[in-house]
Amino acid sequence: MPINITMPALSPTMEEGNLAKWLVKEGDTVAPGDVIAEIETDKATMEVEAVDEGTVAKIVVPEGTEAVKVNALIAVLAEEGEDAAEAAKAAGDGASKAKSADDGAAEKAETPSSSVEGEASATQTEAGADAKPSESTPTPAPSAVSSPKEERKDGRVFASPLARRIAKDAGVDIAALSGSGPKGRVVKADVEKAISEGGIPKAAAEAKAPAGPALKPMSDDAVLKLFEEGSYDLVPHDNMRKTIARRLVEAKSTIPHFYLTVDCEIDALLALRKQLNDAAPVRKGEKGDVPAYKLSVNDMIIKAMAMALMAVPEANASWTEANMVKHHHADVGVAVSIPGGLITPIVKKADEKTLSVISNEMKDLAARARSRKLKPEEYQGGTTAVSNLGMFGIKDFSAVINPPHATILAVGAGEQRAVVKDGEIKPATIMSVTLSTDHRAVDGALGAELLAAFKTYIENPMGMLV
Repeated sequence: MPINITMPALSPTMEEGNLAKWLVKEGDTVAPGDVIAEIETDKATMEVEAVDEGTVAKIVVPEGTEAVKVNALIAVLAEEGEDAAEAAKAAGDGASKAKSADDGAAEKAETPSSSVEGEASATQTEAGADAKPSESTPTPAPSAVSSPKEERKDGRVFASPLARRIAKDAGVDIAALSGSGPKGRVVKADVEKAISEGGIPKAAAEAKAPAGPALKPMSDDAVLKLFEEGSYDLVPHDNMRKTIARRLVEAKSTIPHFYLTVDCEIDALLALRKQLNDAAPVRKGEKGDVPAYKLSVNDMIIKAMAMALMAVPEANASWTEANMVKHHHADVGVAVSIPGGLITPIVKKADEKTLSVISNEMKDLAARARSRKLKPEEYQGGTTAVSNLGMFGIKDFSAVINPPHATILAVGAGEQRAVVKDGEIKPATIMSVTLSTDHRAVDGALGAELLAAFKTYIENPMGMLV
């Protein structure tokens, strides 16, 4: 009997991916564990292994194909002794079966009984999320089916609990949406689409503000009409840029941000960093002797932020509609710029790790992030994040919170400034940092307490070594 190979869900929030490369061809024999393809998600390129033994009878989706839906048929295997040509003919039947299975899985994922899983999956993405659902239970992509009008009786709107919650938080009239889920059910993707296309559907906007029109972004045609034809190139959005845009809209639409800024004197930190780097033991490497570690200022900022969260545990939290999630450890995401966007790999349990371990771990994570080789669990989750633009000479800025984090620290450049000490003007190296905070989870006084703890560790860095 032919064995269908479908597009796997490589993370809890994956809905589609690009089939970057086939590592087998039709006629090849594969065994469980053999790497057969490379799948490109929004943040990483991952290898896919075979789970069954057989001969590749037909490759349904050619390499280079973009936006392949999760659970879509991508290849067919013939079992031992089975005619490969006959198995290849079954690819059409397999595609319809895969679609039926996808519809059933999506309907199950969007029913009220799975609202806990649905709400957990909403907190995942890129860039990241703990508390998070198990990696072994990915959320299938919704399937477009019948019109929601057929399923509404007595004024009832068919929608998943997750979609209702997101719509409520964003002020979207869910009754005005067309559902793309099973049997026309309004699902998370429909609400997010409505938000990205203008935030609130026209009917809801008119009901809330009759005097003013609904605000919508300019259409593609309207934008292009502003520029002379031939004076520009059109570069289609890749999956990463689409995900970043969607996440930013989600964050700014649903999280009530407020900002706290403080100046930190970092002369003692710079001196300690130099002392520790000078004392680093030397090890044999491929290119000669190399130090066992080389600390950066950013490594020390990660450690200081982790310890500050341990010192102010009430701020080490995530907001959900039902609970405040209080985290036991500080998992610090660090924004890393990569071609086409950014990604936030996570230093897990940074509060327990030494500076040298954090430093070496970050170098490895950053290198694999730039080559898109991170695993989903390495960039999804975290309890806070750090975004450092100091190396670009930026003095200060405000970062956007990455759900389900309640905080993110924006770090500016250290620069020589004149400060007053004991009534005298003296030079000092000052670094401005701005804490963006989710006001639902962290109030103003609590945010100030967290930032004060961070400042204490930065200005008295020996405290990070004991």
